[in-house]
Amino acid sequence: MVPLDRGRKLALALRGGFLVILAGAKLGEKTSFFNGAFEPAQSNFERFVFLDAYCRHEGPCESQLLQKLRAVQLLEKGAYYINSCPCIKSFHFPAFCMVVLGIETSCDETGVALYDSAKGLLAHALHSQVAMHADYGGVVPELASRDHIRRLLPLTQQILSETHLSIRDIEAIAYTEGPGLAGALLVGASAAHGMAYALGVPALGLHHLEGHLLSPLLSDPAPDFPFVALLVSGGHTQLMRVNGVGDYTLLGETLDDAAGEAFDKSAKLMGLGYPGGPAIARMAERGRAGRYKLPRPLLTSGDLNFSFSGLKTAVLLASREKPLDDDTRADLAAEVQAAIVDVLVAKALAALEQTDLTRLVVAGGVGANRLLRHALTTRAEREGYTVYYPDLEFCTDNGAMIAFAGAKRLEQREAKDVLRFSVRPRWDLAELLPPSAGTV
Repeated sequence: MVPLDRGRKLALALRGGFLVILAGAKLGEKTSFFNGAFEPAQSNFERFVFLDAYCRHEGPCESQLLQKLRAVQLLEKGAYYINSCPCIKSFHFPAFCMVVLGIETSCDETGVALYDSAKGLLAHALHSQVAMHADYGGVVPELASRDHIRRLLPLTQQILSETHLSIRDIEAIAYTEGPGLAGALLVGASAAHGMAYALGVPALGLHHLEGHLLSPLLSDPAPDFPFVALLVSGGHTQLMRVNGVGDYTLLGETLDDAAGEAFDKSAKLMGLGYPGGPAIARMAERGRAGRYKLPRPLLTSGDLNFSFSGLKTAVLLASREKPLDDDTRADLAAEVQAAIVDVLVAKALAALEQTDLTRLVVAGGVGANRLLRHALTTRAEREGYTVYYPDLEFCTDNGAMIAFAGAKRLEQREAKDVLRFSVRPRWDLAELLPPSAGTV
């Protein structure tokens, strides 16, 4: 990039080739350059960088040039703007640009995604194994691993085709290192490191739950740090204070069964399908909560911990007390859902009160539950809080959250030796460190 400030000129420099266009200082007022001239050049160069080198404080430092760039959405198309004025604190130019492939294989979903740290999410694809495991009433680890092997590379090729990128355009690979099923994790880890070695790019193993914690940042609007996160994913139910990437404080967690496990086990006791959360939610639409009186464990305990094993036992006793027909099964499903939602809502709002924060993020598969979203949003708005949810497609395990979290850590030049890797089936989120200053 070459700034030219002689004669009130503006310089345009392009990475991947070099082109300088000199124009008068009032370029921002003209339309001829932007209308038709930018698009043909864009196909031949990788990046456009506009350096506004003329600032005399005659007006707002957000110049007419920047206003014009915004008006024709060139910033959204990949152009970057820098104003040389020293009073500008935030440049429209990313300090870090990288295309990251994200790989998620921790359990029964194969997820891949491409995330550009400058442009955002480019594409993602997901294959769910739910139908394969439904006959067994739960995930069979060996079957899960074998299916990941079959799906991972075709899905990767699919998103490359969708974005018109080649595998050589991948500049880093992020994958789920844990927690999860050991065999399933090894599929993703070995594929990630194999590709990283072949391409000569960095690889980074990520904590699965960190991906979920950061997934709402993919949505619009995205929450600002700090916030409280209600993490309800699979075998995890936790409340976390999130101050930034890698800066997490545990506020409360389940002492036994997680909310997702309570849904799955209750559904099995009631003769419903797998996975239990969606099955109970569908059945609950036909029922009425209150016919059965199920406990709300630890609802008034005064702390932020959870416990759902007692709820499961109560469902077992209720189902044995009298054989369930369609009506009673629907009413019991509605009561199970209401009991779990009541506890999650109460604890989440208590966490906001205790931390004096006003933003709540809900992440994980249970976060897709419609009753939970309605109850949380209603209560939070009434009490002056704001709740953020990931898009429904990002509630379950997915590659987009891994690619995004990987990009955030790679911004700090964090990566691993591509020739050595391991997986961590058990990995406490408290052991996770903030992004390092190591070398990629």
